[in-house]
Amino acid sequence: MSNAKVLIVEDDIALAGVMVKYLDKNGYDAGTVATGADLFKKADSETFDCLVIDLTLPDEDGIVLVRKMRARSQVPIIVMTGRQQIEDKMACFELGADDYVVKPVDPRELDMRIQAVIRRATGESGAGQRVKLGSLELDHARHTVINEYGDAVDLTPAEFSMLWVLATSDGKVLSREDLVDAISSGDGPLSFRAVDILVSRLRKKIDKGLIETVPLVGYKCAWETVRD
Repeated sequence: MSNAKVLIVEDDIALAGVMVKYLDKNGYDAGTVATGADLFKKADSETFDCLVIDLTLPDEDGIVLVRKMRARSQVPIIVMTGRQQIEDKMACFELGADDYVVKPVDPRELDMRIQAVIRRATGESGAGQRVKLGSLELDHARHTVINEYGDAVDLTPAEFSMLWVLATSDGKVLSREDLVDAISSGDGPLSFRAVDILVSRLRKKIDKGLIETVPLVGYKCAWETVRD
């Protein structure tokens, strides 16, 4: 699949190297990281067409990574792991993984699975990376917010992630736990207090009526979202 951008999260450097070499040879823009923390750093600055995540990583369980990435993005996720237990597979699918493959994996098979999940995602969601939120335009690929005057709103990666997940939640109330998953960076656990602080910052930078507090539950976006 020409030019599709794929990130492999795998601490077996030799295996990751083989997969990246094969994918690059076949027209992908493939890269690799070895930890969950590095995945979040990449996700804060780049957009990918597919993530391939191992479950056994040195800093965080891959099932947790699936949950956190799905909270912040609809990027296709393939779990590639040596763990064969049905409980692991069920947990990954329940948390939003698109495919699950047990090692050893032939690079040709991984290629086919990547193509399949990207086709499904493209067919279901189209562009899906830009939305209009009230008078704002949000671009997930560029991590930018443009106001009604054409000016960029200066947001941190965590503030943008918070705004994006609220804007694309279709008016649903999100708990603080949901939002922690959506904005966590992999550098350490975030507190519910950090969520409250980010909400306060967004209200100050954009509008105090942007985010509605739902007592004892969490927050929801108070503005109408229109998807491109």
